[in-house]
Amino acid sequence: MVIKIISYNVNGLRSATGKGLLKWLPEENPDILFIQETKIQEDQLDKLAFEYLGYQQYWSFAVKKGYSGVGILTKIKPDFYSPGIKIKKFDDEGRLIRIDIGDITFINSYFPSGTTGDERQAFKMEYLDAIFQFLNDMKLIRKNIIIGGDFNIAHKPIDINHPNRHTKTSGFLPEERAWLDQFLKSGFVDTFRIYNSQPEQYSWWSYRANSREKNLGWRIDYHMATDTLLPRIINAGILQNINHSDHCPVWVEVEMNSQAAAVATGRKR
Repeated sequence: MVIKIISYNVNGLRSATGKGLLKWLPEENPDILFIQETKIQEDQLDKLAFEYLGYQQYWSFAVKKGYSGVGILTKIKPDFYSPGIKIKKFDDEGRLIRIDIGDITFINSYFPSGTTGDERQAFKMEYLDAIFQFLNDMKLIRKNIIIGGDFNIAHKPIDINHPNRHTKTSGFLPEERAWLDQFLKSGFVDTFRIYNSQPEQYSWWSYRANSREKNLGWRIDYHMATDTLLPRIINAGILQNINHSDHCPVWVEVEMNSQAAAVATGRKR
């Protein structure tokens, strides 16, 4: 059975809901949805709205109100769930959730931005080191991993508008791009680039200067999969016409093993 996973930085869950997110979600009907930047606390979450659409929910909220936060919605019951990267300063910002379904581990992460200054850039680089180690440790026990989310890094010049203008901008710094090089060499693949090598395929646009209308964007949202999953990655893409946020959703389709497929089929009857 093939399932669809969508990753979407909603830039405020309540804001995106007000722009039609809950109408779009059943139309697109992903089996798993990774949400980043929820910007809510648990008492502000309308869980019933997602339950009505058939989703089980897993959330990690930031301690700071109106900030960060991630969630996973899934129509297939996980075998295992774990929030956080187990480092307090990152987990206090609600930056990661893991679920296991069958032989695949699904990780949703909202990587820090470094655009507000040197302190946050240093925090971002610390997170990159920490999650690299977290994933290397994970691969010792779970060889099949898909990590999706807002990485806040455009990898190649093809992934950003006017790349020469951004070489000193957080999100396209040489050290960030080098980290992605190392990450991919460690055994991950950028699922979108398996199927699409075209330029101007962006997932985020600034709200300023009509950037979206001019398609002056960045591709910073990904589904990265361990290379062990390559034979099971069916397709991947970007839904550039979906507009509830300054980001748009990105998706990947993967073939599940027989055990997970049986569970999902039983759910759908």
